[in-house]
Amino acid sequence: MTTSPRRYHITTFGCQMNKADSERMAGILEDMGFEWSEDPNDASLILYNTCTIRDNAEQKVYSYLGRQAKRKQEQADLTLIVAGCVAQQEGEALLRRVPELDLVMGPQHANRLKDLLEQVGDGNQIVATEPIHIVEDITKPRRDSTVTAWVNVIYGCNERCTYCVVPNVRGVEQSRTPEAIRAEMAELGQQGYKEITLLGQNIDAYGRDLPGVTESGRHQHTLTDLLYYVHDVPSIERIRFATSHPRYFTERLIRACKELPKVCEHFHIPFQSGDNDILKAMARGYTQEKYRRIIDTIRDYMPDASISADAIVGFPGETEAQFENTLKLVEDIEFDQLNTAAYSPRPGTPAALWENQLSEEVKSDRLQRLNHLVSIKAAARSQRYFGRIEEVLVEDQNPKDSSQVMGRTRGNRLTFFSGDINQLKGQLVKVKITEVRAFSLTGEALTLAPC
Repeated sequence: MTTSPRRYHITTFGCQMNKADSERMAGILEDMGFEWSEDPNDASLILYNTCTIRDNAEQKVYSYLGRQAKRKQEQADLTLIVAGCVAQQEGEALLRRVPELDLVMGPQHANRLKDLLEQVGDGNQIVATEPIHIVEDITKPRRDSTVTAWVNVIYGCNERCTYCVVPNVRGVEQSRTPEAIRAEMAELGQQGYKEITLLGQNIDAYGRDLPGVTESGRHQHTLTDLLYYVHDVPSIERIRFATSHPRYFTERLIRACKELPKVCEHFHIPFQSGDNDILKAMARGYTQEKYRRIIDTIRDYMPDASISADAIVGFPGETEAQFENTLKLVEDIEFDQLNTAAYSPRPGTPAALWENQLSEEVKSDRLQRLNHLVSIKAAARSQRYFGRIEEVLVEDQNPKDSSQVMGRTRGNRLTFFSGDINQLKGQLVKVKITEVRAFSLTGEALTLAPC
């Protein structure tokens, strides 16, 4: 008699790093004989890969967990796992709050999922949050896309921004070797992937922890060196990287992006605030003037480059005048896209303990005003695409219109056009832009043969 395979479900909250971790954990589970289930209620193993950057993401996890914990009381063979940053931050406190949990594991332990589940199978409740040296993962991730893929290049973060929990929950910086990164990319190329995003919490720090310096005393391994090293991986057509930190962003990196044809002209560089005193209180290590110089340099080399960023409003002590400095920066730079958030105090961060917290009303008002300006500026910036011919990498069908496919330009602008997904998925297509919106475009394919 054959037994049906166990089914698993993963819900991912938060950043691209978490999505990449979830894909790796899904790969491990499928190697163990599990099958993916779209519906968590049909799964016998449920994993929540959590984010603790903002309080509402954390609260959502607890409400999802509550529902499954009830189910476990009737279904003893249900395995419940909390992974990611909330797991790292809360540790054993999570077990006290939700005793039905089988496994609590921090992000550094993603590659150890099989080993940890074996311990759970022996009847143990496991908390894995101790710092470890991250091991190279030999399991193949279960990728969510067949066209684009994430490749982690550096884990952790050594920065100490006063609002951020990432260093506490993701540990110190650990870079993968260039050889391991290239090997993963080469395999993805063989599997038909066309675009790779190199990922790091602070990707510009890549290589600082690897041994070796050049004759001039420069670190031998930098993000710039890595881009040159992996640029000619066969079959990979496009390379992106995220997330950058203004403190370490160099002209040498910008020059490499211009020189290397596969590297897309899209830069994601968070600025967080346009006010120097707030940046100092955040411990960001740069001024708004330095940030502006970086953007000016990028635009000197690549006038058409897309710039996206992150910004926080309502940081403790932020005055109206200081907030207006952020508005001024957004007004002047004209970002293609801006991820905005109202400040949310996080446990274990210095800023959470400060007494000069702002009211929710003030934070909400500032967020609305910033978002309004962002959409006006993004719409104006979008106008440059009208009538242009853009290269679009087709990723999927438009979920709202099955006669259309969708993909991204090199500048990361979501673009829709008529076409058959079965023919076009993974193809680079020249598209004439006929309609522009603040954050997306519509066009007509000039040729349905690949570029």
